[in-house]
Amino acid sequence: MAAPILLRHFLLHRLRYHNYQLFTAGAVAAPHRYRLWCSATSSSEEANEKASCVTNTRTSNRDQRWDDPDWKNKKEEILRDIEPIVTLTKDILHSPRYMDGEQLTVEDERVVVEKLLAYHPHSEDKIGSGVDSIMVDRHPQFGNSRCLFVARTDGGWIDFSYRKCLREYIRYTYPTYAERFIQEHF
Repeated sequence: MAAPILLRHFLLHRLRYHNYQLFTAGAVAAPHRYRLWCSATSSSEEANEKASCVTNTRTSNRDQRWDDPDWKNKKEEILRDIEPIVTLTKDILHSPRYMDGEQLTVEDERVVVEKLLAYHPHSEDKIGSGVDSIMVDRHPQFGNSRCLFVARTDGGWIDFSYRKCLREYIRYTYPTYAERFIQEHF
């Protein structure tokens, strides 16, 4: 009885993943963006160029992003750039250096705030009234996972995802290669 339900959920998730891949590769999202750009052409040219404009623009941008010969070098550069902070964060979360509820040392806290929290997509909401400290604790909903928390100056605390911070850092620092790197490594 459980097998058909699991199979159905597996197929549903696989379909969602496939649609997401199409969307991020530009097969679904790109025609809308390029159609707007192409509609700015003069009306006499519009009928002739509209289809070719959508196809050619999408193909050329896609080829430029995904078939870039410099991709391997850029990927290695991004990995070298984020490796120290990823290593530190994993060490903080998964080693016995910090017990649950313990505050980070001043040096670790400085690095986490500068290299991670500053790039969180909702950093203003996470920081709130101000950062009192950064701590490690169990996630309130997912008790088996440890995560980083911002302890605020008003006494509240909230968790934040270091992976979201890294993705935003990569988007900010390497805008041309960010989406491909994130798709491959996150």
